[in-house]
Amino acid sequence: MRQAPYSAVRQPDMRESIDAIELNFDPSSLMALNVILGLIMFGIALSLRVDDFRYVLKHPRAPLVGMLAQFGLLPAATWGLTRLLDLPASVSLGMILVASCPGGNISNFIAHLSRANTALSISVTALSTTAAMIFTPLNVAFWGSRSADTRAILTEFSLQPLDMLLNVFILLGLPLTLGMLLRHYAPSIADKAERPFKVLSILLFALLIIVAFRSNMSAFIAVIGIIFIPVALHNATAWIVGYAAGRVAGLPLEDTRALAIEVAIQNSGLGLVLIFAFFGGLGGMAVIAGWWGIWHIIAGLFMAALWSRPQSPRAAS
Repeated sequence: MRQAPYSAVRQPDMRESIDAIELNFDPSSLMALNVILGLIMFGIALSLRVDDFRYVLKHPRAPLVGMLAQFGLLPAATWGLTRLLDLPASVSLGMILVASCPGGNISNFIAHLSRANTALSISVTALSTTAAMIFTPLNVAFWGSRSADTRAILTEFSLQPLDMLLNVFILLGLPLTLGMLLRHYAPSIADKAERPFKVLSILLFALLIIVAFRSNMSAFIAVIGIIFIPVALHNATAWIVGYAAGRVAGLPLEDTRALAIEVAIQNSGLGLVLIFAFFGGLGGMAVIAGWWGIWHIIAGLFMAALWSRPQSPRAAS
């Protein structure tokens, strides 16, 4: 059984051996995840219109606040949270990696359900997905190296930010470029394909999560006592960071909700791909990204139900 010599945890066996857990995620499943992730990015690109970018140019404050919260405040807050919690080093690094990913593919749907500014949500998703090609590798390398235990993992796996940057570009940049080219040169085809493509990609992603969870249920059950509270606290931190950033910036409530959703709904699918590509599917990192992919949907739907309730004029004010 593989031991984790770099682990900072000093307690019982399960905490020490979490990295020995191997998810049932064979090469074909990883390839399927890569393809689905590419389809999702392509579908997002099909929905991008010139008006989305005009919105950013005309209202730059909200998107810039969202980007600051997404790639600045959340990774920093995540590092602080990992220092407060007594966690295996790989779990801490998994949290940092998830926090370094861009907004998730269902954030726009959650924003719509929550009566948030959906146009802002779409714009921030596009910006963060594009910026992730640079900021995801940089944040993982920077915050992962702030502590000795997580730095040891980066050293063991010889993480090179430029290699991760290239990988993220292939996963995100190429599908986005192809989708935006189709939108520009064949708008009628893009209009017809946009909705079916988006629905299909989300359904395929949900199906993959369900199948992967069922295949790895015993692994999740074995470590749920270790990862449940950290993921819940981490996701709650993301909601607070996004919401607080919007309120401090004096943004309208609909914009603030959109930013909270963008920061709290992370592209955990990208995180999982990177974990298998650069960290050999390291157990603690993999279960964090896998459980986050389930938990942020639950939390997102809960917040959507909360925010979509009719409010009295006094409560709304």
